[in-house]
Amino acid sequence: MNSSSRATGRIVLVSIRAMVFLTLILGLGYTALITLVGQVALPAQANGSLVRDASGEVVGSSLIGQSFTDADGAALPEYFQSRPSAAGDGYDGGASSGSNLGPENTDLISSITERKTTIAEREGVAESEVPADAVTASGSGLDPHISPAYASIQVDRVARARNLPVDEVRTLVAEHTQGPDLGYLGGSTVNVVELNLALDRLGG
Repeated sequence: MNSSSRATGRIVLVSIRAMVFLTLILGLGYTALITLVGQVALPAQANGSLVRDASGEVVGSSLIGQSFTDADGAALPEYFQSRPSAAGDGYDGGASSGSNLGPENTDLISSITERKTTIAEREGVAESEVPADAVTASGSGLDPHISPAYASIQVDRVARARNLPVDEVRTLVAEHTQGPDLGYLGGSTVNVVELNLALDRLGG
């Protein structure tokens, strides 16, 4: 075997050893370390921010919205309603997407107009009181949050449907209202999934 062949053989062996070593360290060791840190420091977040009902059964994630409608798509009166979703058939984690329609698109304008009329009639308010997030989807189509303004116009309906005092439902909304991220990024929001789960725990 000449020196060129021996050099090539050494390079191949070094490359194989480096690949095995880096695979063990970065592919397995690093992954195991980060998983361990996540499970110890932030177990809820690491496992998907799951939310459970009173019986302990997983009913969703606080990071992904849900539709609170019947089989025909009609809003269930005893639940706060989420904003529209353009992700698949609605809040489909495998098809995250917005509508991708421009502000002058006739289909989008027609949908917004129809939603605004429907919501105003359902909540017993003027169409001018229906906030933008009630009639438009988020960019991801998965956002579980609505604005405090949208939550506010739903309070009377939910309280009536559950036979609960309006002030009690309004207090629950306040408890589930989150301020802007870091105190200044964005506006205040209400997590609909967590709010509706709290309502079920409350009863009515």
